[in-house]
Amino acid sequence: MRFGIDLGGTKIEIMGLAPDGKMILRRRMATPKDYDTTIRMLRELVTGAESDLDNFGSVGIAIPGSESFGTSLIKNANTTYLIGKPLRQDLEKALGREVRLANDANCFALSEAGDGAAAGAATVFGVIAGTGVGGGVVINGKVVGGAHGIGGEWGHIPLPAPSVEEVSGAPLCYCGKRGCLEVWCSGPGLAADFQRATGRTASAEEIAASDGADERAAMDRWIDRFARATATLVNILDPDVIVMGGGLSNIERLYRDLPPLVEKYGFNLGGPPKIVKNLHGDSSGVRGAAWLWPA
Repeated sequence: MRFGIDLGGTKIEIMGLAPDGKMILRRRMATPKDYDTTIRMLRELVTGAESDLDNFGSVGIAIPGSESFGTSLIKNANTTYLIGKPLRQDLEKALGREVRLANDANCFALSEAGDGAAAGAATVFGVIAGTGVGGGVVINGKVVGGAHGIGGEWGHIPLPAPSVEEVSGAPLCYCGKRGCLEVWCSGPGLAADFQRATGRTASAEEIAASDGADERAAMDRWIDRFARATATLVNILDPDVIVMGGGLSNIERLYRDLPPLVEKYGFNLGGPPKIVKNLHGDSSGVRGAAWLWPA
């Protein structure tokens, strides 16, 4: 059998999958605040699940960052205590077996490409849009991590075709650069844009649910920015399916308004791209982690 683990900033989830992909175990715990406790908890989650199921399994882990190909140390993680740590080696030592790691957005894309909303598609791009903006690429059932392990990290490209106002008012991103897609198109990015325009405070969910004129204008700006970024992605990768994930994937306007705008901004697409909502919800990351090991 296969175990998948989603190592998130606030929760750790483990899922056990039978050979046919059926879920047979699922547990969640709060993420510890330090590295050593996290290693210990991950070990206890796996060994406890194996004891309860009386079965030994492979282990794949979705992480909020990536593994440096040169040093095998974790980089680009918003769970900052993971940065610079040999996570895979420490887990292999703790569990006594090989462990596979992948970025959480890649695991999301792998899950949805395997038996989710993009099942059967050759080229899939998975979008994570919530607290941040991330992405993952799956081609013919395999994650494309890239030469440096950052394949799909479109959240840290500059916002394409910015207006004069967007250039002069580009917010600072946590990565140290200004005007990244993440600061414009994430949930906090939408909320910050609304506050700059109106002086009022509201969450992304509140803005999306409101019928007010200011809220509609903020949503129009947000979707237009998302469309410019998606068109750039489509021009490069031209995926068969784009699957939306994360908290903002619940905004229904995305599926109505985004495809024609992407076609408008893209290079002679000849038709809107297929943009769909995820099938497995917040289970996609942990499912994809399990799928890092073939059946």
